[in-house]
Amino acid sequence: MSDNLRYALIRAHLRPVDIAAELGVDPKTVDRWLKGRIPYPRHRWAIAELLNLDEGELWPDTVPRRQGVSNEILAVYPHRWAVPHAVWQDLFESATEEIGILAYSSLFLAEDAGLIRRIAERARNGVRVRILLGDPESQEVAARGSDERIGGHTIAAKIRNAITLFQPLRGLPGAELRFHRTVLYNSIYRADDELLVNAHVYGVPAADAPVVHLRANGDQGSVPVYLTSFERTWDIAEPGT
Repeated sequence: MSDNLRYALIRAHLRPVDIAAELGVDPKTVDRWLKGRIPYPRHRWAIAELLNLDEGELWPDTVPRRQGVSNEILAVYPHRWAVPHAVWQDLFESATEEIGILAYSSLFLAEDAGLIRRIAERARNGVRVRILLGDPESQEVAARGSDERIGGHTIAAKIRNAITLFQPLRGLPGAELRFHRTVLYNSIYRADDELLVNAHVYGVPAADAPVVHLRANGDQGSVPVYLTSFERTWDIAEPGT
């Protein structure tokens, strides 16, 4: 619950619908902010200006820590398989603007029919869904298979299976799949300003590698770095057929 924001609205004699109208967002989005979800930086700045307050007065957690320790980090998991299923569910269900997946195959996710249904539901509700998978014919995919010690043919087969399992999403408005030929040092699973970042470690399958759960708290943290990487990969990727 964001009591700071709630009390600030009361003092300013403003209702959540007033904020929604001023910022051009859905009133449900403002309700999520009041329940504790931290808005995008541009929305935080607009609200703070509207209420004539400092951003830190409304969202103290967005103020950088002087010790240099990032307060973007929500959790760190030693392995991808250790991430609770509920975390994946909550991540995608929370999306109001965009879902992004950047990986080689992401087969573990594609095989989860429940998660696919949740992502499809968000797409039908206007959330943009972008999926970036490795080109199964690329040298980069073959190299990653060798790095994981499972062979290039194996990871290419996983990608082809994932493509089939992602099919229910590809016919939805706002959902798109592309293939990349880049060397990935991590996989990125995005829902708006939250990320699950799965490191790629030489000689270790992605499922056994660590995952960091991040939430953006400004333009200077690590989340914008990952999002920039996603956008650059998207721009040079080939549309799926």
